Amino acid sequence: MNVITASTSIGPFKALRQLGCALCIALLPALPAQAQVSVDFNIQGAGIGIHLSNYPSLVRVPGYPVYYAPQERANYFFYEGLYWVYTDDVWYESRWYNGPWGRVARDEVPLYLLRVPVRYYRQPPTYFRPWRADAPPRWGEHWGPSWAQSRPGWDQWNRRDVPRAAPLPTYQRAYNGSRYPDQPQRQEAIRAEHERARPVPRPEATRPLPQATRPAEAARPPPAPPRQEQDRRGNDRGNQGSERGSNRGHDTGNDKGGERGNGPKSGERNRDRP
Repeated sequence: MNVITASTSIGPFKALRQLGCALCIALLPALPAQAQVSVDFNIQGAGIGIHLSNYPSLVRVPGYPVYYAPQERANYFFYEGLYWVYTDDVWYESRWYNGPWGRVARDEVPLYLLRVPVRYYRQPPTYFRPWRADAPPRWGEHWGPSWAQSRPGWDQWNRRDVPRAAPLPTYQRAYNGSRYPDQPQRQEAIRAEHERARPVPRPEATRPLPQATRPAEAARPPPAPPRQEQDRRGNDRGNQGSERGSNRGHDTGNDKGGERGNGPKSGERNRDRP
């Protein structure tokens, strides 16, 4: 054991204080190994009672961007690309359907997960029984006022403006039984490989459709001409009408005048009388 010795250059009182601190540290009992190491993950859910040999059947919770597993005897959910399990008053998450599972603090559990009604918990704890089945658990009442103050308004949201549910990672169905990857590094490598192999959706074609495939446009009336063109056409029609009117008047006058001019003279009319 290393002991700090006093030096005459630092004074007797300071040397005694350093010596006392060193003795206290040396006399502390060694902590057990389990208390020194914090285990964040449980391999394949062995510590939380989750043992899935196949990909679970997940069903969308109506009105929520969350899935649940109705055929599993567990409070098992999927939200935002992660699997979630609630057991022994603790929330756990995992990127793969059978773990390993990481413990999540109460203040970090997503709000939409906390809002799922009680009826979708397939293994509800006993303190869920007095609560309404069509309402979320009373987390503020159960976890205390300090938690409720840290998550104000967690049970109030616009039910008409709910985000879309994330797609299920169904590629994990191919990894069941002995093919299930236990190590997080292997799981991450498979996920990254799947992301690279997944085809990128192509944008929709913007090329105009042939005329034969657009019957609605054929029945559409032609566009109205510009205002100047309309005015010009109106003036042309007015001028044409004026010309027609003047021509009619001129022709009529000529016809009547000609008839009068070509008629018999007064003397001739008198000679013809008996």
